[in-house]
Amino acid sequence: MKKIFRFIRKVILWFFILSIGGVILYRFFPVVFTPLMGIRMVQQIAEGEKPVFHHQWVSYNYISDNLKRAVIASEDQRFFEHNGFDTIEIEKALKENKKRKRPRGASTISQQTAKNVFLWPNSSWVRKGLEAYFTVLIELIWPKERILEVYLNCMETGKGIYGAEAVANQHFNTTAQKLTASQSALIAATLPNPIRYNSAKPSAYILRRQSQIMAQMRYIQLPDKKIAGKKSK
Repeated sequence: MKKIFRFIRKVILWFFILSIGGVILYRFFPVVFTPLMGIRMVQQIAEGEKPVFHHQWVSYNYISDNLKRAVIASEDQRFFEHNGFDTIEIEKALKENKKRKRPRGASTISQQTAKNVFLWPNSSWVRKGLEAYFTVLIELIWPKERILEVYLNCMETGKGIYGAEAVANQHFNTTAQKLTASQSALIAATLPNPIRYNSAKPSAYILRRQSQIMAQMRYIQLPDKKIAGKKSK
């Protein structure tokens, strides 16, 4: 029993060392590959398809403010106000889910970043617990602009497409820096399910979502401060 307890203590200790070290590392270095990217590639191979992978990191300063506003308007309007968890949206979701057949979530951009970078997509209590843990870590160690930068570079934006630069190239033949408000709203509109919805070929539903997001974008204020970073090419 003593050996078992010693082993468990070592596992827990190494988990904390590696998780905190990883969060510190990604505070300064680009995230070039995530568990989600790997899972999607395995799924493509399992289905007999050739793996598709488009991803290119670009720094915060080279991502259009239009896309930043669109994603915040669509996903997390209190992003710059909360500490990783939006208690107002959580309370709303709990009340609404008592009447809804399909429960809605209240995940913030911070939570989604924690999940995208460190965890896996399938929901479970274990993943939710780890997601909360990593959310606290990145909120403590990363500034808000860094969280948004990582999210915009790692979000799934289509089949085999990840991040702002890749979707700008693949769907709009432009760069992340030059995305218009209209294009940005289309990308944000597909984020709940970017495999089902295509920002390059928007359905009537996505076009309605685009209009709603563009109406909200005008109320989103970004901090004047921009984080330093080199453009990745």
